[in-house]
Amino acid sequence: MEIHKGLEGVVVSETKISSIVENQLLFAGFNIDDLVDENVQFEEVIYLLWYLKIPTNRELKKFKQELSVQMPISDTIITCLKIQTRQNLHPMSVLRSTVSLLGVFDPNAEAIDEHSTYQQSIALQAKMPTIIAAYARLRKGLDPISPRSDLSIAANFLYMLTGTEAEEVQVSAMNQALVLHADHDLNASTFTARVCASTLSDVYSCITAAIGSLKGPLHGGANEKVFDMLKEIDSENLNVEEYLNQKLDRKEKVMGFGHRVYKTEDPRKKHLKKLAKELTAITQKEQWYFLSCQVERYLKETKGLIPNVDFYSATVYHCMDIDSDLFTLIFAMSRVSGWLGHIYEQKKDDCLIRPRSHYIGPKQLRYSELNSKLHSGGMEA
Repeated sequence: MEIHKGLEGVVVSETKISSIVENQLLFAGFNIDDLVDENVQFEEVIYLLWYLKIPTNRELKKFKQELSVQMPISDTIITCLKIQTRQNLHPMSVLRSTVSLLGVFDPNAEAIDEHSTYQQSIALQAKMPTIIAAYARLRKGLDPISPRSDLSIAANFLYMLTGTEAEEVQVSAMNQALVLHADHDLNASTFTARVCASTLSDVYSCITAAIGSLKGPLHGGANEKVFDMLKEIDSENLNVEEYLNQKLDRKEKVMGFGHRVYKTEDPRKKHLKKLAKELTAITQKEQWYFLSCQVERYLKETKGLIPNVDFYSATVYHCMDIDSDLFTLIFAMSRVSGWLGHIYEQKKDDCLIRPRSHYIGPKQLRYSELNSKLHSGGMEA
């Protein structure tokens, strides 16, 4: 039996949502480079991932209205968020629990028909930015800010986070970051969502499971660890080469580098690197961009390692004054769009995901023989 650890190279499903072909990332056939270069709105990308087509102006307007109506969160959810700020919880654990609570308070949460699934999807997509911004303010002792119906998801999130309308360059950067993180083939969290959906479980359970998977530092949690590394180098004025060599000598992973699929370059990286350069210049935080470039250059030249989507996104979010432990939550705010598209597709496929494992433990043990030896003193208990 051939073992594919981590299911590397194993194709387990067909999809029309996204693909990685010859180092290019496509959303329903559209190259991610084209979507970013054309400044496509994140709302359009959500629609694309759910409906597999670019919306008309009329369809987009209606879709935005549906999202806008669902963006506010109840006082009960705010109270639950406030309670969680008093505990030593990672923000991703707070997001996971709060999404689960949305299902508790939704009277139709257990309904799995197509209409109910759509309503739940709209609610989850719309409420995610509001939940994250509310939590970010509550833990600082500030009151949450309600979303505005006249702002995009990117603009609304920054507004709810700070209480003021963000500059156009910041909104554009946030929109691009959301587009770039929206979906990515069958990554760990998407696969988790599809496994859960294959059992015909409800949407809230599927998204809760996906968030749990995304939390890990080998997946979405990497961008938080990237900035921790950059801060450590900067605050202690360390030599980049010595720091990285010591880390590699200890067999420690350098977060934000390497990828299971991409071997030459992550196509999303160049866009985030460009954003990092622009934002650090505007905010006079150029040291983070230059430091990132140093790390990238050394690891590429000496180890052949390439940055992935997490590496420069850390600097992009930092330039918007977002706390580093919230970086992965923003990843989830975007990736939920892809998760929901995959959940719907998996439910239509109606095939339970149930792989096998190869057993390598002992065989043919007999309880009676073991029990006899134990009681006769022939073996230590």
